[in-house]
Amino acid sequence: MREFTIKKKEENQRLDKYLKKLLPNATTSFLYKMFRKKNICYNGKKASGNELLREGDTITIFFSEETFTKFSGDLSRQEDAFEELANLGMSGITIVYEDSDILIADKPFNMLSQKASAKDISANEILLGYLIRTGKITKEEFATFRPSVCNRLDRNTTGLILMGITLKGSQELSKMLKERTIQKFYLTVVSGHVTSGEHLSGYLCKDQRTNRVSITQKPVQDDSKPIETSYEPLCYANGTTLLKVHLITGKTHQIRAHLASVGHPIIGDPKYGDRELNQTFQKKYQVKGQLLHAFLLEFPDGRVYKAEPPAAFSRISAKFQDAI
Repeated sequence: MREFTIKKKEENQRLDKYLKKLLPNATTSFLYKMFRKKNICYNGKKASGNELLREGDTITIFFSEETFTKFSGDLSRQEDAFEELANLGMSGITIVYEDSDILIADKPFNMLSQKASAKDISANEILLGYLIRTGKITKEEFATFRPSVCNRLDRNTTGLILMGITLKGSQELSKMLKERTIQKFYLTVVSGHVTSGEHLSGYLCKDQRTNRVSITQKPVQDDSKPIETSYEPLCYANGTTLLKVHLITGKTHQIRAHLASVGHPIIGDPKYGDRELNQTFQKKYQVKGQLLHAFLLEFPDGRVYKAEPPAAFSRISAKFQDAI
């Protein structure tokens, strides 16, 4: 027999979902059979599987150790993963804000938000390691709930990323992002002199083969997605304009492609930018990647969180730092 007590990070999920994480090798039909036979009990009573877990609830599993081990997967592998994460350094990530439910971090250049392959070390893994080292997640909790990043930035886009530390935090962040009640603002340096703000709309189409998107004014294929981007110029210097961009919808490469489509590509953008101009700025100002920075998040309750842009912004012009 084993008994598990639900921690705050694990609440707000269904009992059957919790058990699928705890016992990944067990089928759903097997788990429901165990509910019917009372081999799995919830707070000492027969369970249906759709109970919504709360902090302090107990789950009792009347399995032999052999059976539990069979269905729980490779526990030694989970322990190894836990230790590997704990040993990761911060790799340039800084913590901007954290409470018991959420965390906001500043992601550096050349780092994935979430892994694209099994071998990747992304911001998600680095922040998991931080939570392990600071005691925010235990080995027991690691088996049934792993915090994760809720919004994605491109590898070479810097700035603010959100992570739910608890399931409740993850659900609330995901809801606000989906409903667009968290306002997301970026800073970027673009080619040319932008003299006035504009609200852009259109449709975004992605080519999976090339991992490029295109912007059209009307949907041209079934998976065309409506997008909205607005911006305002903050400062002009050295043939470039510092923009504050409001990302109203959040689609792949949206800001980069949208600004390029109106003749103002982002400096340093290797995919949608001007190659010759990028080379010039790399030599003259040591710009190594696209100058796009997730600068500010405004929550619906009025809270605001900021992350200062990388030094490359001010290397182009000290005026840019003064304008932010």
